[in-house]
Amino acid sequence: MLNAGKAGLAALMFGLCTADACADEAGTTVHIAEGLPSVTVLHQGRPVVIERNPDTWNMIEPDYALTSRPCPPFCIQPVVLAPWVETLGELELIGYLEKIGKDASVMVIDSRDGTWPIRTGVIPGAIVLPWQKLHPDHASAQDIAEILQFHFNAVRHDGLWHFPSARTLVFYCNGPWCGQSPTNIKQLLALGYPPQKLKWYRGGMQDWKALGLTTVPYEKLP
Repeated sequence: MLNAGKAGLAALMFGLCTADACADEAGTTVHIAEGLPSVTVLHQGRPVVIERNPDTWNMIEPDYALTSRPCPPFCIQPVVLAPWVETLGELELIGYLEKIGKDASVMVIDSRDGTWPIRTGVIPGAIVLPWQKLHPDHASAQDIAEILQFHFNAVRHDGLWHFPSARTLVFYCNGPWCGQSPTNIKQLLALGYPPQKLKWYRGGMQDWKALGLTTVPYEKLP
């Protein structure tokens, strides 16, 4: 019988691997990008390392394995939501996550509602703000105004909103079929929020999970 080292080598030579051999191999190859094994971001003031799962046999969880959700409401979203609203990939999102806690002008927002954040976790650095809290069909004008003023740094004058110091907001939800974060972005555009200050991670949690990237447990803010 081959010893563990020879077994691992033989398995790798034939494109197979034991659990130990896969872990050894993946530990040096499953990076976020070439030359970027991990990044550290702040989540609610605590450092969290974002990296990809080193297990090359890791698979996406059942919550995101479904391919055919009924449309409507779960329709495929366009790549471009609106002019000047930038659509982000994972590396661009990570660039914004690295600013959290260091640059007060940036917020990353998880728009998902219900039990989604509890079941599947949250991208490190994001805050959970369910999409209904910015939608006039579900929240009062006063509640929306408080979010705009006290969280997004918008200013209201003579009944109109002004955004000279408004934060850059990065939204995501469940994936390319999810309309929650697009709904929020469109609502903010209707209020006059500058499109250059609105970003959208279209892939959402489904793509984040599919790439084996780190999530953290949902913690309700006080």
